Formats: sequence, C-alpha cells, structure tokens
Amino acid sequence: MTGNTEHHNETLDSDDNQPGKHRLDKSMKRRRVLIGGTAVAAAGGLAVAGFASADTISGETAASAEAEASTSASATSGVCTLNAEVTEGPYSLDGALVREDIREDKEGFEVQYTFTVVDQANDCAPLADALVEIWHCDALGEYSGFVGGNGHQEEDNGTFLRGGRMTDANGQCSITSIWPGHYVSRAVHVHMRVHTEVTLTDDSYTGGDIIHTGQLFFDPDINEEIQATSPYSTNTTKETALADDSIYDDGGAASGLLTLTALGSSVSDGYKATLTVGVDSA
Repeated sequence: MTGNTEHHNETLDSDDNQPGKHRLDKSMKRRRVLIGGTAVAAAGGLAVAGFASADTISGETAASAEAEASTSASATSGVCTLNAEVTEGPYSLDGALVREDIREDKEGFEVQYTFTVVDQANDCAPLADALVEIWHCDALGEYSGFVGGNGHQEEDNGTFLRGGRMTDANGQCSITSIWPGHYVSRAVHVHMRVHTEVTLTDDSYTGGDIIHTGQLFFDPDINEEIQATSPYSTNTTKETALADDSIYDDGGAASGLLTLTALGSSVSDGYKATLTVGVDSA
C-alpha cells in the first residue's frame, strides 16, 4: 500500500475540520444519495406507481394498469438524488485490499454494511462491477497507516479497517467491520469511495476511476452508548457530536446517515448498516 503523500503529514486536528480543505467548493453541485421510493424502484426493478391490486384487475383493466405503471416509471426514471460528495480526508491510502471482512484483529462491535449502488447516468439502474471501498479509525481513533495521530501507540500494519468489495448484478455488496471510535475534531464516521473500471489482482486492484467520494455517519444516540462502552471508553480524547460535525449537514441518508438494525439486545451485539448510494458514472 502506498500512502497519499499529499495528506500524509497532516495531523488529526486537521482531518476534515477545515471546510476550505475538506468540503467541496460551495459553488459545486453537491451530490445526494438516492432515497425513498425511487431507491426501491431502482434497486428492485419495480415500477414506481400505477399498479392496481392483483385481485381487482383483469383483461383491459390489467392492461390499462400496466400502461399506467410503465408511464409512471418512465416519468420518474433517471431522477436520482445523489450522495453528498465530500473530500476523502488526509487518511486515505491507495490500493485497498478487496475483501469482505476488514476487521483483522481489531476489537469493537460488529457492523455488517450492505450498500446498493445505483447510477443516475443509466436511469438509476443498479451499478454492477463497481468497487465500494471504505476505511475508518479503530476504537481508539487510530487509522492504519497513521497510528499515533490520536495519541495512542499500537501496531500499525497499514491495512486494518480498510478494504472494499465489488458490487453484484443488483449493485449490492456487503462489508463487515467494527463501529468506529472517535478522534479530535470529527464526529464518528466512515470514509467511502466508489471506483469503476478497476482491474482485480489476487487481493487488491489496479487502475479504474473514482466516481464518488463520501462519508458515512451513525445515529448519535446509539453512538453515545457505544462510545461509553469498552473498548471504546478507553479512548479519552474529546468527541465531536454529530450535530457539530464540520462535514455532516443534517441531511439524513442524503448526507450518508446509515440505516441501522440491531443484531441483538445489546449494543455490543452489533448492527446491520444499509445505504443506497446514488452515483453518476457519466
């Protein structure tokens, strides 16, 4: 893995905390994540509206309903809301490992991510064969490749809590990791990039184009409980609340807020985290 030399010497205090450096210029159009009914239609291949119930349609009525559904789907086709596009921050590295589980030996509460990528440039259809890459800090707020930036000393192999998966024919991929810790100046978050046209190697990739760079965020109430629980509670650096984060703009899923489903009765049992990510491959 080769570090991003442009950002390698930046400190934690600078990570995404300077809007001039870590937000897109305000004159640029912000992308938004596909949400709501359009997401369901695009991901599942279903008509958006116009269907009558199965027990009330037959003959001409069925044909009419099908025509209305087709018209409605055509009218809404291509209207996607795209994910908020933000900087990758100073802790990105090139050449992520392509793997389903990125935890390695890191302690923390399991998070099972499922992403559905849809493409505005193709009428919001699922985007197959895209590499979805994520990376984030460990329970002590340390990034692999940059350990020590949050004041903790630990082994740094440059790969923990980094990796990606290729999307399938439905535009979906799953990645298993842990709930991130926190560090100075930022709310708890995960970084994401979506690549197209990559060439897979034995365990990584080469080439391709990055068509989306964003960040993912977590429910603040759940996060508060997690950060107060071991091993997260051993991280005594100051935490920034989601409402005070310099990147998250209170846009819900449109700004990367994950939908969470508990895997058990305790936060330590972990969560499923889902998001439909709208991109523009054009």
